[in-house]
Amino acid sequence: MAITNFQREVWAAELLQAFNQVNNFSSTSVCNRNYEGDVAGAKSVRITSVGRPTIAAFVEGSTTLTFESLTDAQRTLYCDQIKSFAFQVGDIAKAQSINGGALMTEAARQAGAGLAEDADSYVQTIMEADVASSYKHGAVSVTTSALAWARLVQHKQDLDDAHIPQQERYTIVPSWFNSLLMLDTNYMTYDALSSGNRLENGVVGRAIGFDILVGTYALSTGDDWYVYSGHPSAVTFANQIDQVEALRPQTAFSDALKGLHVYGAKVIRPTGITMTLCSKT
Repeated sequence: MAITNFQREVWAAELLQAFNQVNNFSSTSVCNRNYEGDVAGAKSVRITSVGRPTIAAFVEGSTTLTFESLTDAQRTLYCDQIKSFAFQVGDIAKAQSINGGALMTEAARQAGAGLAEDADSYVQTIMEADVASSYKHGAVSVTTSALAWARLVQHKQDLDDAHIPQQERYTIVPSWFNSLLMLDTNYMTYDALSSGNRLENGVVGRAIGFDILVGTYALSTGDDWYVYSGHPSAVTFANQIDQVEALRPQTAFSDALKGLHVYGAKVIRPTGITMTLCSKT
């Protein structure tokens, strides 16, 4: 559909920019990119994991070593999600703007944000589907700071029981859940954190070993929201193609832009994620 709202008018020099949410699920705070190089130029990569060898007692001079065969398992990371955008701005429409380049810039920014949010939503769906069933907690009422804190304690116990590394753990919460956490004196806000790059990664605070990230669209139904906790080793994400191209279409007097995003994600350690459906009421 062509742009018609601003015909016969002068456009403002500065465009009103929309507020885009910070991406969480596809970020490096939540997903590792360990296999991105392997999947480049291919549609999939097979990920092999090896079982832990048996640890046995040894007495020098009397113990005979028994060599066991290693067991392995394979998972396949598919880059099968393909999304694109393409738009154009006519020369006449562009000329009616005091700053015509701002229109293209803002539209490109919005398109890129749309692709990123699409990837974020996909990773969230993958995580929800593949988390270990015992680590997927049903609806719980969270109406106080104490109840919010109790949820994080349960998530910590889940990850501790699964022997997940203490470092780099995260939790993704809705804004209302984060507000409850902030009422607890043990909560560390971003201002109190020492790492200067945390805010760039979407981290707003820290609690009992978790970097806190605020997600805005993890709503399930009504007042029920999912709270996710985990470790980046549990989920891998890969971009196969991520590119934007500018062009002048042969059949129109316009500037055009097109973009392509090919990606995939895989839960490779289901016990490295835990989640609770939390109700505001």
